Amino acid sequence: MDNKKLAVKERLQLLVDSLDGAEKTNERLSNCKSSEEMLEILLEASSDLALELTREDLSQNPPIRDWIWWKNKEALVNLGDNNLRYQKDSSGKTRWDPWTIKFFKFLRIWR
Repeated sequence: MDNKKLAVKERLQLLVDSLDGAEKTNERLSNCKSSEEMLEILLEASSDLALELTREDLSQNPPIRDWIWWKNKEALVNLGDNNLRYQKDSSGKTRWDPWTIKFFKFLRIWR
């Protein structure tokens, strides 16, 4: 099958699956000092698998996006404006399911 014809999310899933058990790559990723170093390693892995993922594909789609945010020590959510969400998502989107929101309301950390 031609990987180029797959959707970005499917190609990302193939990349993530390939990293499971790839000790050398995982060690290199864990030793990165910045998200840019991580992106270089992930782009290299993508190229090796002929996935043709771009830097933007990796930095804007989960789960890679979240790994990069974590490496940069950026907050995953904003709490200050009463709208829990990923920082780079639009304000209309939320990653919380209704049960979680009810739980937050019960704890009085969501209004």
